[in-house]
Amino acid sequence: MAIEVGYRHIDGAYFYENEEEVGRAIREKIADGMVKSEEIFYTGKLWSTFNAPEMICSALEKSLKSLQFDYIDLCIIHTPLSLKVECHPYLNQRKLLEFCKSKNIVLMAYSALGLHRDERWIDQSTPVLLEDPVLGAIAKKYNRSPALVALRYQLQCGIVVLFKSFTRKCIEENFQVR
Repeated sequence: MAIEVGYRHIDGAYFYENEEEVGRAIREKIADGMVKSEEIFYTGKLWSTFNAPEMICSALEKSLKSLQFDYIDLCIIHTPLSLKVECHPYLNQRKLLEFCKSKNIVLMAYSALGLHRDERWIDQSTPVLLEDPVLGAIAKKYNRSPALVALRYQLQCGIVVLFKSFTRKCIEENFQVR
């Protein structure tokens, strides 16, 4: 669905346990002429338990085999202990972002919509981001959803936001953030 909507960057990972399905879907869209292989930018992730130098090649080869790809465009380390950053309008990471920009480091948001509300880490009395009245008012003013406003805010701050969507409606809506 994402390719049909217009997405060309597909973010995947061994940890998601769906590489075979994602690879098949991408190959089908290439086979039916919807896209050319060079138009797709696939990002894979090396799960942190495979970071030992002697494990990297075999882990990447396993992903390539599952995907049935000859190559992936970008491979990043998944869940590095010191760099996976929760970032959203309630937790904007302003100081960290300023530091990253000064060092030419790109910050990538985790839990970009503040949906991670594990009671061990989040005060449950904190309002739910997507129900925030200010965010809602801005969304109404621009005829967008609160999610799109929150995502656009982060993009305008220079933060990379990868969308996680499971329904066609969300995939289509997220594509409007550009």
